[in-house]
Amino acid sequence: MGTRLKVLHVFKTLHRTRMSVFKDDNIGLTAARLKINEEFKKNKNETSEENIKKMIKMGSDVEAVLREAVIQLEHVGEKKLLLRPRESLLLENVPYCDQPRKKT
Repeated sequence: MGTRLKVLHVFKTLHRTRMSVFKDDNIGLTAARLKINEEFKKNKNETSEENIKKMIKMGSDVEAVLREAVIQLEHVGEKKLLLRPRESLLLENVPYCDQPRKKT
């Protein structure tokens, strides 16, 4: 895949991740969109292949952090927050067991 296509792929992936991470949060959606677009526009004239590869890596890392570590919270009262985790963040809660489970 050419460098230009890799950059476009990271750009689109960041925006798709933004849409799922900040779903139903217009302020978060807008802020993330503006920041993504700003960073890509700021570096659009970069010609150094090495710097472009570093920025592609940075974009991929940011996307992974957004996807894996960001959880939505909503204020529902003066001292109450509502947690809205995405389905992909929920893990099966398996209690600890000294004996290994038999494979089926």
